[in-house]
Amino acid sequence: MVYFEKMLNFFLSILTILRAHSQKLKLIMQTKTTKISTGKLTEAMVERFKIDGFLLVEDFFSHEELDRFGSEVDKAVRYRTVDDNRSHGDKNLYEQTFVQCMGLWEDNAPLRPLTFHQKLCATAADLLETDCVRLWQDQALYKEAGGRKTDAHLDYPFWPVDKPRLVSAWIPFDGCKLGGGAMGYVQGSHKLGICRFVDIGHLKDEEPYDILKDTQVSSRPLVWIEAPKGSVIFHHALTIHTADANRTNKTRRVFTTVYMADGCRRTRDDFSVYLDRDGIKKGDLIAGPGLPVAWPRDEKQLPKPPSVLGPKTGFGLAD
Repeated sequence: MVYFEKMLNFFLSILTILRAHSQKLKLIMQTKTTKISTGKLTEAMVERFKIDGFLLVEDFFSHEELDRFGSEVDKAVRYRTVDDNRSHGDKNLYEQTFVQCMGLWEDNAPLRPLTFHQKLCATAADLLETDCVRLWQDQALYKEAGGRKTDAHLDYPFWPVDKPRLVSAWIPFDGCKLGGGAMGYVQGSHKLGICRFVDIGHLKDEEPYDILKDTQVSSRPLVWIEAPKGSVIFHHALTIHTADANRTNKTRRVFTTVYMADGCRRTRDDFSVYLDRDGIKKGDLIAGPGLPVAWPRDEKQLPKPPSVLGPKTGFGLAD
């Protein structure tokens, strides 16, 4: 009898261990199959990004964070545009689309924690499925009251990079609704093989080519997104996107960042201040003080700005 009791206790102890191990293994498997390294995105969300070419993530930032960073971007934009006293109607079509101030991290130390926010940068790495991303650029896109639509385009043709391994993060400080400069994305357009350059940066008096009328594009749904405050919209470098006109009486305040998978190379020698200043030539790896590693990095050790700063406003139209 004693022998059988010992054997029973032994088997019961083994069963307890196996059950515990099974529960632990189940937890590990659930973590591996449902979580992304940021703890914010699920695999389903990453798969949705792969299919659509864009992804809305709500409650990404707290309202306190957005109010604090938004105030700093407001000051930076005022500083960059203080000498521009023209009315909205006196500006060319490009300038009526939005006020574009690029490279804000370079001369605004309080903004670096946003540009290099590790949750933001890590999410970009997850969507690009890479273990390291560099900053390509950051910028304010302030669409003033009465601002015209943003013409449909894709970002990649602007950038002399050998692979479209870039993702943009679109951050509306106040949220954004239709009629207020909301974003629209052509679903799945990043998979169409289209790489046509639509030059929205040098508009004078004529509208650019309407890529939405392309036969491949017109058959795809244009998805408009109303982004609540706290949310971020991510989109692929090949995704065709647009924004509606701002018919409100307030400026649409948006900050964007673009991250690039590490290991990309320059493909063209045409002028690019952000590559030229770091001595990056055609065929060279894209890396340097102005294109620092964004993730992974210690948030307490943010990169120092390059010695040569970029233009005050978009495309160097005003220095």
